[in-house]
Amino acid sequence: MSFWQTSEGKSATTEATGKFEASASYELIPDGTTALAIITKPSIEQYNGDEYINVEWTVAKPEAYKNRKIFQKVRVWDNNPKKADKAKAMLANIDKNAGGKLAKLDKDPTNESLAVLTGKTMLIKILIWSIDDKTGNYIGAVSPRTTEEATPAPTPKSVEIDDDNFDVPF
Repeated sequence: MSFWQTSEGKSATTEATGKFEASASYELIPDGTTALAIITKPSIEQYNGDEYINVEWTVAKPEAYKNRKIFQKVRVWDNNPKKADKAKAMLANIDKNAGGKLAKLDKDPTNESLAVLTGKTMLIKILIWSIDDKTGNYIGAVSPRTTEEATPAPTPKSVEIDDDNFDVPF
């Protein structure tokens, strides 16, 4: 069987048109969800001259989002000092929850040193970002793993409006 032969016996190269769109699409994890997650791949990445630490998280709980991946860009080398400070604080807290080995090195992380974060579990707070017509999830907070259970974001309560006592201010 050729590498390019699909499970259906077709040739992937013959079927290729030059355009491909993945058919699977995921609903966003609700804003404010707390999840138990595992760091599966921390690495230093570059894009358009921007260097940052990319942390790949895999959700373990809640069950509804199990095995979902969330990618976190920790911009510790950002040109804006305030943003870099905030990113360093995030990395320091991730490291503290993972045993504090990066901080003990007292130097810039490398791909080799970031490996100490792999497999570490902690609670993450998942939020939603939106830029133009695109949306996605991001990590808004981390905390140590505790006996606290990971939970989906609460469903907003419906509010009843009494039309008879409702004043419009114009």
